[in-house]
Amino acid sequence: MRLNPIPCLVLACGNTLREDDGIGPWLAKRAGERFPTETWIRILAPQQWTPELAEEIARAQVVIFVDCAAQGVPGQIRLTSVEPAPELPRMLTHHLSAADLLAMSQRYFDAQPQTALMLTVGAGSLDLREGFSAAVESALPDAANVLEATIRRLRNGASAPSENPMEPSSKKSA
Repeated sequence: MRLNPIPCLVLACGNTLREDDGIGPWLAKRAGERFPTETWIRILAPQQWTPELAEEIARAQVVIFVDCAAQGVPGQIRLTSVEPAPELPRMLTHHLSAADLLAMSQRYFDAQPQTALMLTVGAGSLDLREGFSAAVESALPDAANVLEATIRRLRNGASAPSENPMEPSSKKSA
C-alpha cells in the first residue's frame, strides 16, 4: 500500500481538564495558528495516543510528539529524539507511548519517519481543573518557540538535536 506522505506531523496529546496535561493541545493549537495555510504540516491533538495513529506516523517524514512530562522539573522544556520501542506492547490499549507508536508504524506499515522527536514540558499539577500551573504558564512562550523553531528547522532540512533540555527563561520573581 502506498501512503500519501506528510512532510511534518505534529502529534500532541493531553487532557485540557487535567491542568498541565493540556500543554499538548495548547501547543498544537498555537502551532496551527503559526502555520495556518501550510500544506506540508499536519497537526493532530487527540486526548490520547491510540493505535490508529500508527498510519499517520508511517506517512510522516518528520514527527514531533508533544506532551507533558509527569516526572521532572515543573516547567522544564525538553526536546529529545525518540526511537521505536524494541517490542510492540503486549496488549494494545487506548494509550500508547511515542516509542510504541513508532514500533507499530514499522511493524504494520513498514515505514518510519526520518526524524522522530519528543517535546515535553514538566507538569507542576495534573489536578482536575482547566488552566496551567504557574510553572507551566511561565514556560508556555518558550515551549511554543521551541516547537515553532524545530518545525522550521526540520522543514529546512537541518538535523534534529539529540537532546535539548531547557529551563523556562521567563521566571517571575515575587
